[in-house]
Amino acid sequence: MINTENEPMPAPPQLDGVAFRSFRGASDYPDFARIITAAAKGEANDRVETAEGIASGYDNLERCDPKFDLLVAEIDGRPIGYGRVWWDQEPEGPRVYGQVCFVDPAFGGRGIGSALFAWNEGHLREIAAGHDAPDKLFQVFINDRNIGGTALVCGAGFEPITYSAEMVRPSVDDLPDHPLPEGVEIRPVSDDQLRAIWEADMENFRDHWGYVEPTEAAYAQFLAFPYSDPTLWKVAWDDEGVAGQVRSFINTAQNDEHGQQRGWTEFISTARRWRRRGLAKALIVESIRELASRGMIDVALGVHTENPNGAFDLYAGLGYEVIGTWTAYRKLL
Repeated sequence: MINTENEPMPAPPQLDGVAFRSFRGASDYPDFARIITAAAKGEANDRVETAEGIASGYDNLERCDPKFDLLVAEIDGRPIGYGRVWWDQEPEGPRVYGQVCFVDPAFGGRGIGSALFAWNEGHLREIAAGHDAPDKLFQVFINDRNIGGTALVCGAGFEPITYSAEMVRPSVDDLPDHPLPEGVEIRPVSDDQLRAIWEADMENFRDHWGYVEPTEAAYAQFLAFPYSDPTLWKVAWDDEGVAGQVRSFINTAQNDEHGQQRGWTEFISTARRWRRRGLAKALIVESIRELASRGMIDVALGVHTENPNGAFDLYAGLGYEVIGTWTAYRKLL
């Protein structure tokens, strides 16, 4: 973890009946997972978080030190919400100051989310004051079903910038026959290929919105992803290296919680030399077949709907349907 310039935590909010405290380490992870899952349910989202999932990210954070950059809200000694801040630098772009807030909806309507949001923004202003960067922006992502969150950020002067969606293909049947283009082959994944596969994926997203240069901490997060199963991955190679990939996974916690048999065709990317030649479509079709062979009955993915390479239209053409949308909001710092 990299301390966010060692900025001290600002004073916590004052809210009747609510106590605020700092991060206590891994012992907080089960509570964070419970809060995130409850918040998602309140937004009609199927997300189910686990302590292991929290650890895979929080043990490898960058430009965020939870000891300074995270605030927990408690009622009667029980965590019921928390907020966290960080910052990123886009290559030849703005310095972006991000935050998240999660509140168990059972405790909604008490101003807890607003208090955490205000604390986050105040702390980010303090952090940014120590940065010599020409362009500085606040950024948040909001589930469009989160009416309260949307009203909060819009009321704070944020403006919508771009959009993303969660899509589900409701069946793994009736797949198109779409062979791999000539010149590539899918190979089983071995441990010594993991770095090359990850680096290819990072390079393929360099021209996408919001790109940030990858680091060793990002690679550590990749390795720690709790649902990683390389036997599900479809990675195509050519004479130059990785040509394209789909790193599917099965979120067992979500499936168990909701009684689903859903696989995720995610982490989809294609090398520039292979774009618009049918490689991504072929890899997705093969990925769906693989997930079907493991007993999955539908498949899902997330997508930036304004992806510059037509990903949204590709997925829609393969039978994926939008089930949820998110908006990215920004405002000048």
